[in-house]
Amino acid sequence: MTVAWAVDLGLAALIVAVAVATVTARGTFAAAVGFVACGLLLALAWVQLAAVDVALTEAAIGALTGMLLLGAAAHLHPTEAGMVAERPGVALRGAATLLCAVVTGALAIVVLSLPDPAPSLAPAAAAHLPATELGNPVTAVLMAYRAIDTLVEKVVVLVALLAVWSLAPDPRWGGRPGASRRRQRDDALAFLAQLLPPIGIVAGVYLVWTSADHPGGAFPGSTLLAAMWLLARMAGLVDAPAVSRRWLRIALVAGPVVFLAVGLAGFAWADRFLAYPDGWAKPLILGIEAAMTVSIAVTLAMLVEGPPERSLSPDAQRAAGERSSSGLEPEP
Repeated sequence: MTVAWAVDLGLAALIVAVAVATVTARGTFAAAVGFVACGLLLALAWVQLAAVDVALTEAAIGALTGMLLLGAAAHLHPTEAGMVAERPGVALRGAATLLCAVVTGALAIVVLSLPDPAPSLAPAAAAHLPATELGNPVTAVLMAYRAIDTLVEKVVVLVALLAVWSLAPDPRWGGRPGASRRRQRDDALAFLAQLLPPIGIVAGVYLVWTSADHPGGAFPGSTLLAAMWLLARMAGLVDAPAVSRRWLRIALVAGPVVFLAVGLAGFAWADRFLAYPDGWAKPLILGIEAAMTVSIAVTLAMLVEGPPERSLSPDAQRAAGERSSSGLEPEP
């Protein structure tokens, strides 16, 4: 057995062990931490498989999802003791375990029964890659060959945010999500919140720009941008915007609108939805990626913040009503 095989087997065993520990954890906080750890290990596994784009997305989205789970665990902590007392019986847990084992075995059989080499569209995609003017085949597949899937994925994230916002009581609608935080001036968090965002913003923009020819993309880049804003938010350097702000709503829908507009223009260019004219594929794709980066970053940040919790002041509510009736942007 070579060293590479030993590393791969060790990583696979560690992933399985962490996954089992996460599923069997009794506390919600321990399960959330296990989820984050499992996501980081999966990112390492994708790197071992030479899928750097997938690894970047797994690490970024997994970490942000972990933040959401940690926040949920904090809210569930007061009722966690009662939830543990209502755990399902041995029979139900045994049936669930058996069902999981059957599904795992079926998936293993399907994977092992694939012909060698397995059927793949990779040669056809690689043959037409020069037409997209992109050096990164992952971006070419996502933005050219499977562009509709990519568009729907972006819309799903926006719909998830709308679902979270809909949880707010009517009196708080239009207010600010999350609690107001006092600015930290001397602690380590405030120092990091001032030091890291400039670096993180440059790195996030670079991940989007370089995705045309190298590993990167809108999802990992926008997640990094959202994380930098959340870091400053945790340190109290910035406050969450009111969900009634027009610029916020424009930022949320800008990406899908640009994506859909380019897709509809494809009917005029090539009689097909999301078809790019010759010589314009790369700049159009980069334009879509830039707009989607802004929308995804704002959406992910607002998802972590949650539904509006702070109502507008009475004076601000009256002003917002007057401005809304006159067609102007409501101010928080």
